[in-house]
Amino acid sequence: MSWGIELWDQFDNLEKHTQWGIDILEKYIKFVKERTEIELSYAKQLRNLSKKYQPKKNSKEEEEYRYTACQAFLATLNEMNDYAGQHELISENMTSQIIVELVRYVQELKQERKSHFHDGRKAQQHIEMCWKQLESSKRRFERDCKEADRAQQYFEKMDADINVTKADVEKARQQAQTRHQMAEDSKTDYSSILQKFNHEQHEYYHTHVPNIFQKIQEMEERRIVRIGESVKTYAELDRQVIPIIGKCLDGIVKAAESIDPKNDSQLVVEAYKSGFEPPGDIEFEDYTQPMKRTVSDNSLSNSRGEGKSELKFGGKSKGKLWPFIKKNKLMSLLTSPHQPPPPPPASASPSAVPNGPQSPKQQKEPLSHRFNEFMTSKPKIHCFRSLKRGGATPEDFSNLPPEQRRKKLQQKVDELNKEIQKEMDQRDAITKMKDVYLKNPQMGDPTSLDHKLAEVSQNIDKLRLETQKFEAWLAEVEGRLPARSDQARRQSGMYEAQNAPSVNNCAQDRESPDGSYTEEQSQESEVKVLATDFDDEFDDEEPLPAIGTCKALYTFEGQNEGTISVVEGETLYVIEEDKGDGWTRIRRNEDEEGYVPTSYVEVYLDKNAKGAKTYI
Repeated sequence: MSWGIELWDQFDNLEKHTQWGIDILEKYIKFVKERTEIELSYAKQLRNLSKKYQPKKNSKEEEEYRYTACQAFLATLNEMNDYAGQHELISENMTSQIIVELVRYVQELKQERKSHFHDGRKAQQHIEMCWKQLESSKRRFERDCKEADRAQQYFEKMDADINVTKADVEKARQQAQTRHQMAEDSKTDYSSILQKFNHEQHEYYHTHVPNIFQKIQEMEERRIVRIGESVKTYAELDRQVIPIIGKCLDGIVKAAESIDPKNDSQLVVEAYKSGFEPPGDIEFEDYTQPMKRTVSDNSLSNSRGEGKSELKFGGKSKGKLWPFIKKNKLMSLLTSPHQPPPPPPASASPSAVPNGPQSPKQQKEPLSHRFNEFMTSKPKIHCFRSLKRGGATPEDFSNLPPEQRRKKLQQKVDELNKEIQKEMDQRDAITKMKDVYLKNPQMGDPTSLDHKLAEVSQNIDKLRLETQKFEAWLAEVEGRLPARSDQARRQSGMYEAQNAPSVNNCAQDRESPDGSYTEEQSQESEVKVLATDFDDEFDDEEPLPAIGTCKALYTFEGQNEGTISVVEGETLYVIEEDKGDGWTRIRRNEDEEGYVPTSYVEVYLDKNAKGAKTYI
């Protein structure tokens, strides 16, 4: 089968067919290109999806990933990220191995096709020119023959006429001979051109056209083979990433199989175990005899001061176990602020340090008076929102239950040991450098490192003192907890995170002899945790009305939660006066309110600035 033999007369159709083949190839290139765009888009969406559900750093959500179920989900997100990478690889390989190669091949194919059809047209023009020459010689031969025949007839006529002179007859004879000679020449020329044309035509239809059409056929077959190879490559590129995608899916299955519900349950115990002993039995109270109500010694409702009178609420008194005491929660919120206010600066200069050494804690009002005032004054319930923001975590974590406190202290000790090791490594490096300088003075001055070495040694000493302090608190807490193995006792709470910026009293000042937390501890340590019970209930209450104005005597930087910063000379609204704890609650606008030391402001309790009362 040869196009040159079978399709010798289909030059135009072959031209159209080969152009269609190039169009098909370009259509396939466009298809693969759109496929690569889809792969890139899909990979991008997968990566965005994986990034969207990744835990945020330094957030509560990151702490949740200590559980095996969450770790499996995180592993799934990471595997999906790798899965997306394989689709990006498909797009990249298809672009380089199919699109780029085919685009270059199409350009070469167009040039080759153009060359072949140019040769075909050139051969066509040559045979057409030969045909025209043949037609021209044929017409000339025909014309000369007719002229010779007419000249012969004229000569014969002249020769038969007796009236014509002999000279005229001779002239007619010569003319006839000339015409016959011209006809013979034209015949010879026509015969020569005809033979040449027949040869050219034979060469054209049996040599030139078959060769050209054969090359076009080979070009078209190569195009078809190239498309087949590209389609195969298209499939192979997909097949190449299947093992990697399979590994990604295997990783997801492995992560799912690594989920350990028992381990997660143990983590919940470690995260929330308080370390308290369950309350003992409550003794029977006999109301048939006029005797004082008694409570068992091991009841958690006992406070430090047994002689204190019980709080009255609605004309009834009711003892509750410590873990469920709602009244203590409420009263702990009312003992605001949570620390003594700083004394006023030595000078009224704005540059004076407002947060200097704290003055002794002032006498607070009885809790029962605060509680009754809270229950009878509904607008003051709104203060819970700011109370929730108040309070700082003590350095010894005495605000936490024993078990949680032990974990925090252990974590702090581990962190300090790491810092000490880091400083010691730095000291060793400086010491080695100093030795090098001593041996090679041209490299540097050894005395220039003395200051840095002393600074590092000082830091190590400070860190060791801090470690000893926290280890003492840790030993104290572990001595109070129930008996446990050394390994469990030293287990680090590596997933816990909480700031410890301020120093407070040790745990022995916070706990009663029987191990329960006293009411005074509840006032300081439960504010942040328990305020959420009231925040949702009172969020929609109207803000407290202003009961007067005040003028800032000094600049105060409210660095603790629940406080507000003021500038010397600033005028603000008073919404709650000093309750005896040294703090006054003020408001700057609807969204900014908080506590400032009473000694830092001059308070006017009426709007007309009459009867001004100053706290100095």
